[in-house]
Amino acid sequence: MHTLEQLRSGALAGTRRLDLSCGLTELPEEVFALADTLEVLNLSGNRLRELPHQLSRLHKLQVLFASDNDFEVLPEVLGACPSLQMVGFKANRITLVPAAALPPALRWLTLTDNAIDHLPTELGQRPALQKLMLAGNRLTALPDGLQMAQRLELLRISANRLARVPDWLTQLPRLSWLALAGNTMAGSWATESELPAVPWHTLTQGPLLGEGASGLIYRVQASDWPQPLALKLFKGEVTSDGLPEDELAACLAAGEHPGLTTPVARLVNHPEHAQGLLMPLIPPGHINLAGPPSLQSCTRDVYPSGLRLPAPLALNIARDVAHAVAHLHQRGVMHGDLYAHNILIDPMHGQARLGDFGAATRLPMDSTTPRHRWLALEVRAMGCLLEELADHTPAPASTALHALAQNCLSPVPSERPDMTTVAAQCQALAYGFAA
Repeated sequence: MHTLEQLRSGALAGTRRLDLSCGLTELPEEVFALADTLEVLNLSGNRLRELPHQLSRLHKLQVLFASDNDFEVLPEVLGACPSLQMVGFKANRITLVPAAALPPALRWLTLTDNAIDHLPTELGQRPALQKLMLAGNRLTALPDGLQMAQRLELLRISANRLARVPDWLTQLPRLSWLALAGNTMAGSWATESELPAVPWHTLTQGPLLGEGASGLIYRVQASDWPQPLALKLFKGEVTSDGLPEDELAACLAAGEHPGLTTPVARLVNHPEHAQGLLMPLIPPGHINLAGPPSLQSCTRDVYPSGLRLPAPLALNIARDVAHAVAHLHQRGVMHGDLYAHNILIDPMHGQARLGDFGAATRLPMDSTTPRHRWLALEVRAMGCLLEELADHTPAPASTALHALAQNCLSPVPSERPDMTTVAAQCQALAYGFAA
């Protein structure tokens, strides 16, 4: 994090990224001295309510973060910034999004956790738009103009007030990662699994294993459980994916599968009424297949430089994940975040597990939009994963994976295979190369 003293002294001359979080109520004039180099401006965690009209002088600015401020209107000056591609205004008090506030080069827009009830139809007229984060607002409908966003790949509309989702949404040719739980849509839902209850007082809490957007994960030992477990304690806050209670419900609906990190028990009687799930402890040796998308990659994961996967391992990963997702689809659950960074692999034994249900959606069983049309979106996400595996695997396995990926990536969703078919094809590939 930078300081005002550094900025005003000229110590930051020539910088490409500026991070200021120091109770600002207005943008310091000295920022404009960086106009010829500044590409990323992070103003999160201040008390800003507006941005100056001369912001467009920052002609190289590509990324602007202004989360956790006091904005009530998305500033129209953003639309005058010629190079601005990524805009993040999470957790403000925004109620109004003017069409003029949308930069012409907009690629990634985050407006999570605000009070927006309406979006301009011009949002669909931003041809580069790939990623749209709108969870935790008050939207009752999506603008019909959004159907023109032909490059849109990731959409988060969980925890809004949508009574229905337009049919055109399932026809977008590149949409792959969708979260829409926590809306007011009527219907009967996938049934939640019955899990044993484990009281808080029977747990011995161990070290913190990790932290996600929706919760903290601890190693624990339950007095009536033979093996150590992992406890996920939900934070109870709106995340970029949606609400923790929807994640919990999707986990319970998913049921158990060897390719999923799903719960084996439910926490009860927490002293602060926190909700929690107990899951098997992942054995040592498991690693994440990739890292999450970067500012540059936007919707695609970042793999370690030079990574080469042995063909048997790559094919086993494809097989395990495809079977896990096929299981979810049969249970009426759309994972919503089928990404390599949510996949743990065991390189030694050639196994993979899909986790993180933060963006998962239980689909209505009696919806006017048939479930297979929603699930076809996730088949495209599987196609992206297969394509990435192919790119890191030697031939001839890479050729076979690329061919299967292309079927999943068809721009016409109705032409994509279902996940049961994809799982069978992945199984055949893995068996064929192992024989």
